[in-house]
Amino acid sequence: MSLSRLARYGLSGRVLLGATARPLGSLSCRKRPELSLTQTSPGLASVQSRGHQTMMAAPLPVASCRVSAVEARHEERLLEVVWEDGDRSLYPYTWLRDNCQCPDCTLQSAQARSLLFSQLDIHTGVQKVQVNDNNQVSIVWPDQHVSKFELHWLRKRCFSLASRQAMQEELFINERIYWDSKLRIPTANFEEVLNDDKAALDWLLALRRIGMVYLRGAPSEKGQVTRLSKRIGYLRMTFYGPTWQVQDKAMAVNVAYTSGDLSLHTDYPALHCTPGVQFLHCIEQAQQGGESEVVDGFHMAEVLRREDPQAFQTLSSLRVDFSDMGKDYCDFMVHSKNHIIDLDCEGQVSRINYNNATRGSVLDLPLHQVQEFYRALKAYVDIMNRPTNVVTYCMEPGDIVTFDNWRLLHGRKSYTSSTEKRRHLEGAYLDWDEVMSRLRILRKAVGGEDEH
Repeated sequence: MSLSRLARYGLSGRVLLGATARPLGSLSCRKRPELSLTQTSPGLASVQSRGHQTMMAAPLPVASCRVSAVEARHEERLLEVVWEDGDRSLYPYTWLRDNCQCPDCTLQSAQARSLLFSQLDIHTGVQKVQVNDNNQVSIVWPDQHVSKFELHWLRKRCFSLASRQAMQEELFINERIYWDSKLRIPTANFEEVLNDDKAALDWLLALRRIGMVYLRGAPSEKGQVTRLSKRIGYLRMTFYGPTWQVQDKAMAVNVAYTSGDLSLHTDYPALHCTPGVQFLHCIEQAQQGGESEVVDGFHMAEVLRREDPQAFQTLSSLRVDFSDMGKDYCDFMVHSKNHIIDLDCEGQVSRINYNNATRGSVLDLPLHQVQEFYRALKAYVDIMNRPTNVVTYCMEPGDIVTFDNWRLLHGRKSYTSSTEKRRHLEGAYLDWDEVMSRLRILRKAVGGEDEH
């Protein structure tokens, strides 16, 4: 098993739409989809980018971090570094003093700032600057305090737009590969992910870039999502417990605990901070039916923005009430107000919040906006339900699907169980903070990268 080919391609700075591979919509639960990541990569590589793209990050500087010259530009209060390859970087004096790396200013064991902001002179000058014998930029401040900066540390923090974008991409892996019904879902081996750092890194990179990875070979018994979560950190606790059992239940407190159709949705928009990542482990499949469906909500939002800008504006600006109440792990009555489509400060889609079952009867909108809200939501749901956008697959015992709950909308077709074959999935949540933390740690362990 190898996720490395797609993981490497995912780092190339492209946002792709409609990855070419055979459609999965005709699968039945009697047939296991052939979802090989190594088979996926060539198809992805042949696709042309089109439509909306996220901001492209320039590659991180790979040239020599040797310096030709340093100069204190006192009038502008900037330090200029001229690199050996001819590039130039400018650093404000205030920022340099604020980020002094000496033991008095930085707690080395935690890489945390010890210097109090009240002690920072935001109008400081510099007395002397030079490149010392250890190939560091050394600055003597007016109070005789000395700061020394490693060259690679400085260059990665250059204030140019290209460098800032590259650093943000390295830290957060914000770029995405968009897809439609032709996606061939990336697949990995459960035990390899648990035991091999490279396999785990490839899994998390694909999860971040594509939004979904299929793991195979887990034991068909409870507790496997907990084992998988420990590979990352810890589970997200909710009112349904640390893990939860998706089964047909009498007096169900959630529509997922019935055997009927589940429309495409994200989980838990009734919380203001919805879980970022979801695991679903198939312990037993239904006798008939129960196929899973999934769409790329970010891609669908961009299609909506292109086809119906007014609907996109409505769903990204109006906040909608969601509610969830009942008794499971404990009794609960939660209520939230969320946009259907969340945008970040740059106007990029950052999260989808939509679950028709828990969309509240309270609609806190002026009367004249109600019909437009329904029209906009209908436009978005219709796009998501187009056959060309939906991937259909069927889980078998031992399969675990891991996916981005902020991005993907998932659903399920109705099913029929029997006493011998009662459909049973175990689910769990994590937050993106924990997942990204483990991804960075694994990337450093596997690649030997320097600390940021």
